Amino acid sequence: MALSRLKKYDYLLVLAIVLLCLFGLTMVFSASYPLAMLEHHPPRFFLIKQMQSLGIGLVFFVITAILPYRIYGKLSPIFVVISIFLLIAVLIPGIGVERNYSQRWLKIGSFIIQPTEAVKLAMIVYFAYIYAKKQEYIHHFWKGVMPPLFILGIVFTLILKQPDLGTATAILIPCGFILSCSGPRKIHIIFLGVVALCGIATLAMTASYRLERLLSYLNPFGDPDGNGYQLVNSYFALSSGGLWGRGLGNSIQKLGYLPEAHTDFIMSIIVEELGVIGLLFVIGSYLFIMYRGMRIAQRSTESFPKLLAIGLTFQIMIQAIFNLGAVSGLLPITGVPLPFISYGGSSLIIMLISSGILVNLSYHANRAIEKKEQRNIDAIDTKN
Repeated sequence: MALSRLKKYDYLLVLAIVLLCLFGLTMVFSASYPLAMLEHHPPRFFLIKQMQSLGIGLVFFVITAILPYRIYGKLSPIFVVISIFLLIAVLIPGIGVERNYSQRWLKIGSFIIQPTEAVKLAMIVYFAYIYAKKQEYIHHFWKGVMPPLFILGIVFTLILKQPDLGTATAILIPCGFILSCSGPRKIHIIFLGVVALCGIATLAMTASYRLERLLSYLNPFGDPDGNGYQLVNSYFALSSGGLWGRGLGNSIQKLGYLPEAHTDFIMSIIVEELGVIGLLFVIGSYLFIMYRGMRIAQRSTESFPKLLAIGLTFQIMIQAIFNLGAVSGLLPITGVPLPFISYGGSSLIIMLISSGILVNLSYHANRAIEKKEQRNIDAIDTKN
């Protein structure tokens, strides 16, 4: 029985995720050892911390891949309530930890966690669960569509207070995909999409620091020593990589020129050291994960696993798009990490939990397909 179950998991998806994580460890070490030495730490300081997070994440990956997926849906309202309390706690002086003028972290003992990473997952599971239950009246705007959006509005507002418009938007979009795929009327989706776009645009342009960041994104060389500094140095890293790169470990920009080289801008170091080949590996891996995730959604026979697979897949893809767009200057800098690769324990652990659930859904989708095929065979045998 156990062997039969093991055969039904999507091991190609597991392989892609593991390869990205191992690649991430390599690049975190390459990008971080100059900073570690500058801060009087051992060269492997950030690598060891990332390996610890990977170990914890892999344990949760296995657990979430095995547990019945319906448990996540039933517990999702509780997770959302806990998430809201954590987001409130972050904003309380003395409890929340402030870094770079943002209050996004909680310190628990010697650990510093970023609750918004867990909130992303909680909201995706919650949206998939609630909209799956609302299928009978999903065409009714106030009864079917709006109730979960009020919760999303509360979460969005609390994250905006940190302030973190990038992460708030990264939560909004996958939830929007879940809603769109749950079967509401097109006019409702268009209306909500326009409201969301106008709201985000207004928020981006009304806050002075966000407007400055937006202007620096449009013309980083207009202020290369100020707001455009990070993007300009990212351009230098990207432009010097060529086809094969300078070689692993040979980046120049990580030597104090490019801030956040091992976190938000690790992709710039990857391209500088490994060239276009490194870029193609990363993008190809994400596209493959998206393909396998959409395949799992397509093969799912029930609304909840189908919507959950869509949400989890787009959670990964939206973060990847936000990060890659920021380092290349195609999108404003949002501070969203590169999934499975950027340094950061909270992000890596939550990504592995999300992936574990997605692999779990692959088992149930394959099992449902197998049962359907067996029923068809039995029906043919009965007729004969």
